[in-house]
Amino acid sequence: MKKLSLILIMAFASFSVNAQSAFKEDVDVLQSVYGKSKSELVTQYMNLSDAQATAFTKVYDNYETERKALGRTKFQLLNDYAANYATLTDAKADELAKATLKNHIAYEKLYEKTYNQAKKAIGSINAAKFIQLEVYLQTIIKGEILEAIPFIGELDKTKVQ
Repeated sequence: MKKLSLILIMAFASFSVNAQSAFKEDVDVLQSVYGKSKSELVTQYMNLSDAQATAFTKVYDNYETERKALGRTKFQLLNDYAANYATLTDAKADELAKATLKNHIAYEKLYEKTYNQAKKAIGSINAAKFIQLEVYLQTIIKGEILEAIPFIGELDKTKVQ
């Protein structure tokens, strides 16, 4: 966990003028911490039979395609926040907040959709196991990101008056 913290903190160290640069995807962060691809982590954790693994592959691949798109949106929002942090207006704050909430809801809908598809392919217990792992990984990443970015107005408090 400390490696993940360090990686994300380093990624957000440039959280200012240069924030428009692309961030690593969540998968890359996980791979750098655990030394495995995300699919390897999932395969190891799920421990499915060959038949179950075959049935789950399509569900997982579809999930990953949609999750990566949501992840790119999440990082675009973070870049937008970084680019506008120093001059944040009510209108921009509203735009960012609404877009962030929409992204969170889209993740939740994706979990539900994937659970239902996985349940049909590999049963409820294994589907729940996958969703539990995904939510865990995304929660860790989200927590680290939130720890690394400044709250609105936080930098203003550190200025000498």
